Amino acid sequence: MKNMWKWALILGLGIAIGAACSAGEDDDDPPPPSYDYYAYVANENSDNISAYAINATTGALTALAGSPFTAGNGSLAVAIDPSCKFAFTANYQSASVSAFTINAGTGALTAVAGSPFAAAAGAMSVAVDPSGKFAYSVGIYSTNVYAHAINATTGALTAVPGSPFAVGTNPWGVTVDPSGKFAYVANSGSNSISAFTISATTGALTAIPGSPFATGLMPYSVAIDPTSKFAYAVNRGVHNISAYSINAATGALTALAGSPFEAGGVDPVTITIDPSGKFAYVGNTLSDTVSAFAVNAATGALTAVPGSPFAAGDGPFSIAVDPSGKFAYVTSYYSDGVSAFAINAATGALTAVSGSPFAAGDGPRGVAAIRIAQ
Repeated sequence: MKNMWKWALILGLGIAIGAACSAGEDDDDPPPPSYDYYAYVANENSDNISAYAINATTGALTALAGSPFTAGNGSLAVAIDPSCKFAFTANYQSASVSAFTINAGTGALTAVAGSPFAAAAGAMSVAVDPSGKFAYSVGIYSTNVYAHAINATTGALTAVPGSPFAVGTNPWGVTVDPSGKFAYVANSGSNSISAFTISATTGALTAIPGSPFATGLMPYSVAIDPTSKFAYAVNRGVHNISAYSINAATGALTALAGSPFEAGGVDPVTITIDPSGKFAYVGNTLSDTVSAFAVNAATGALTAVPGSPFAAGDGPFSIAVDPSGKFAYVTSYYSDGVSAFAINAATGALTAVSGSPFAAGDGPRGVAAIRIAQ
């Protein structure tokens, strides 16, 4: 299976993205006394999820009791709802999304009744909106984005009226902006981003005027900065990053001055913005590195961080920055591990955490990191 994916890299197949969330606080409230931090990795070839406790001081990972947890067939991506009550995986082989409850005390996962739920053929990516009401998924063998309502009590998924919604060809990555108003899909086959407004009531999607928006060759993932001002798409076929400003009223994309920016490595497949919005990280699968960039808060322009790119295992696929912004986690598909890095708060540079890489399952792909207030 891994040899197949090695060829898939050359042919332009893609990546699912991990996500991060923070729960148990309001931004205006005093911080709670303590957090527990967890990371979750979707393992494609072993059909399960490796779950870890994150050491909040060192960033080191320790496997949770009961890990790995059984997931769907070909689990590629993992997403967490904003309350950190539920986890979802996109299952490539079974055209489905699996749903799990998260034990707030232990981080353990339990399959939701009725899971997995039908989704796109070749499911690659799943995202949850900031309200925690809706989940969106895409698959490489579909030309649609599937929308599901999330049961706030059980985590079960129900198709949104009108779902699925049309996108471009070979959609690989889906994301929802932090404002919860817009959803974006990277169409690797049609070299574009499909953009939608989200109905806050039903979760239904409506194409934004001007959509789809042109990218470079084979865009594989889209990331939005925390202020919802800027969007970034990695273009695997030309090793660069298309950058856009987001119209706050309409969600339309306009290319930034200087875009596209060089990715700094070969075969960029994923991009992640840290919670502060100061830094962006790109996984370069065929050069086994992570490129780091400083993000200009005013213009959105990207500037390579000194020392970038950083070595990141064999076949880095997905990147998650923990909600504290102190650590980054990168899955290494061909070496069955997770590389952990401390992030320099001033420069964004990465330094390997002691003990890294940490063992994962067979073919780790998506990764997400969360914190839960205790």
